Amino acid sequence: MKALPTVTSVTAREFEEEIRPAGQPVVMKGHVAQWPIVQAARIGDEALAAAITANASSEPVMFSSLPPEERGLFHYTSEGQLNFARHEAPLAAFLQYLLAENQQPLPRTMAAQGVNVTRFVPGFDQAHRLDLVPPGTTARMWIGNRACVATHGDDLENIACVVAGKRRFTLFPPEQIANLYLGPFELTPGGTPISMVHLTEPDLDRYPRFAEALEAAVYADLEPGDAIYVPYQWYHHVQAFAPVNVLVNYWWSPAREDLASPWDAMLLGMLALRELPEDQRAAWRALLDHYVFKTNGDPGEHLPEDQRGVLGALSTTRIRELLADLRANLDPASTEKRGPLR
Repeated sequence: MKALPTVTSVTAREFEEEIRPAGQPVVMKGHVAQWPIVQAARIGDEALAAAITANASSEPVMFSSLPPEERGLFHYTSEGQLNFARHEAPLAAFLQYLLAENQQPLPRTMAAQGVNVTRFVPGFDQAHRLDLVPPGTTARMWIGNRACVATHGDDLENIACVVAGKRRFTLFPPEQIANLYLGPFELTPGGTPISMVHLTEPDLDRYPRFAEALEAAVYADLEPGDAIYVPYQWYHHVQAFAPVNVLVNYWWSPAREDLASPWDAMLLGMLALRELPEDQRAAWRALLDHYVFKTNGDPGEHLPEDQRGVLGALSTTRIRELLADLRANLDPASTEKRGPLR
């Protein structure tokens, strides 16, 4: 694995015009080092907890716990069930549980993940701004002790900022999906499929192609104040090393908000295309490459603009009409099959 490149003093313009279009992960050293919460973390764990809970809501947050024998690996049991338990408590109470647990000889692994700070820590956004993301992007906080978040991908852009503790990010480009051995879609630790391979303890006899994924992987060790850009659908494994670790991340997407869900499109593809005879799948692969992924350029450029229809630019109204037609066609109770291009 190669270490990620590191940059300093990144401006919003540089990020938008140079870093994000390149589609490669980058470490932005010390980018949030002046955040008040980072300064509190440098004082100690109690000061950090006080800074987080000073304005915290009393509304319960969800957190997870693992017994010590799981060694911090949030994953599956041998029977295919999730290997952790879920609980609820106000954020202030969870932080006290965490600090107390860390005093035990063999502490449980505890983690509150993806805590929406607008909802649970009002005022955090105003005191801790990140000028690299679009205005209004929600910040989420990840708090825990020594833990591993299994390799997974997000269909969003991501900037993660380390507030307390040290974390190692290991990242894989999207084209490594076949070598990551992703798990089930229906039962996941956090809503997205994860790799069945433990990065810290890989079983290459059972998952031999993972060796190829490791050759393509990159990594970064982040300290408090550092930030990392994780591009769209780059798979990443995150390991936290300190007794108390806090990370704040921002997810967003530059795509149009009125489009249909790519995940829904893939699921429909599984239902409609995956079980076709091989020659038919090959034909549809060519069609999708041409019309959807534009591997041959704009598929409608040879047509006058007023005759391009679905091959041309789609208005929000037209997208809604097409989605309504698709829903009608997919509804087994519908007596009116309208066709997608009426």
